[in-house]
Amino acid sequence: MGPFALALDTKNSFAASDASGRKMDNLQMVPKNFFASVNSGEEKPFDFLRILFEGVIAGGTAGVVVETTLYPIDTIKTRLQETRGGGQIALKGLYSGLAGNLAGVLPASAIFVGVYEPAKQKLLKMLPENLSAVAHLTAGALGGIAASFVRVPTEVIKQRMQTRQFASAPDAVRLIVSKEGFKGLYAGYGSFLLRDLPFDAIQFCIYEQLRIGYKLAAKRDLNDPENAVIGAFAGALTGAITTPLDVIKTRLMVQGSANQYKGIVDCVRTIVAEEGAPALLKGIGPRVLWIGIGGSIFFGVLERTKRYLAQNRPDNAASKQD
Repeated sequence: MGPFALALDTKNSFAASDASGRKMDNLQMVPKNFFASVNSGEEKPFDFLRILFEGVIAGGTAGVVVETTLYPIDTIKTRLQETRGGGQIALKGLYSGLAGNLAGVLPASAIFVGVYEPAKQKLLKMLPENLSAVAHLTAGALGGIAASFVRVPTEVIKQRMQTRQFASAPDAVRLIVSKEGFKGLYAGYGSFLLRDLPFDAIQFCIYEQLRIGYKLAAKRDLNDPENAVIGAFAGALTGAITTPLDVIKTRLMVQGSANQYKGIVDCVRTIVAEEGAPALLKGIGPRVLWIGIGGSIFFGVLERTKRYLAQNRPDNAASKQD
């Protein structure tokens, strides 16, 4: 009964205090934070449309830059994962399918960050400061779900072109739909979500938490190289952890109408039985390299673009003129 009575007394004392008093009491009642905390200082109104717009622009820009730069590494990774047994992979046509992929990457990246940024900022305002990691995890998952409706068809077409099943993106779309129906464009959707939702949530959470911790330690904002290093670490670590999920997703997406695997569980069982458990880590080297470098470029471009857009807002331009 003691702890319960204490909780009641604390609640009453909060009710009697003003808003600033409640914040001070909260700080005293929670001496240690298990995650980095966010202190935004002066409260600013939540401008959903502005945050959405800037997120869409920054996300689309970062996604296109990363995809164009690192596409050959992604192609090698896909071919490694698609090859069964000890077969050799081809190193020709490493940019196969890039143009069609960019047509999907641009809106997918824009949608992801366009959902992630408003969700993150809203959750950070709603949740206690010591639960900022929950806000980042949840916002990352929400962004991943929203972007998946564009990402999955893009990924299916890209990977089948990388494995040289089709010569062009329009041909890929036409033939996939004619042979497998519209659902063929969403082949492996469940495995994609199984991989990408935890990936997005973990990567962005690690990145945001490291940035918050670094800012608190350095007592200043991060510069571009620092954002890039943190982004590389977050990407490489998350990429390594989720490699088995990526292998499963690749096998399901590239199998086409052959239907070698009946689903996620059957895919895992077949791979382990026929190729051994280490096959679930196929392509981990290129994947970690690709996502590590990609994280460095993506988050570096993302933060630079967000900062540029913030500096060139109409209200900032007006204040400079005054």
